[in-house]
Amino acid sequence: MIKLLLCCLLFTLCWPLALLALAALPVIWLISLPFRLLGLLFHGVFSIAVFAVGLWLVWTILTLPFRLLGLGPFAQPRAVL
Repeated sequence: MIKLLLCCLLFTLCWPLALLALAALPVIWLISLPFRLLGLLFHGVFSIAVFAVGLWLVWTILTLPFRLLGLGPFAQPRAVL
C-alpha cells in the first residue's frame, strides 16, 4: 500500500517536470545545433589535414632511396669536367 501511495505521489509531483522537459527539449536541441555543426566542420578539417600529412609521409618514404642515391628529379646537378 505504501508503494502505491509513493508512486501516486511521484506521479503527482513529477509530471510538470516531464512536460517541461518535453517542451524544453526542442529548444535545447536548436541551441546546440550550431555547436554540433562546428564540431563536424572541425572534424572534417582535421581529417583532411591528417590525410594530407599521411600522403606526404608516404611520398617521403617512397622517394627516400632516390634522394639518397641522387637519382630522379631530386638529383643535384653535377659539374661537368
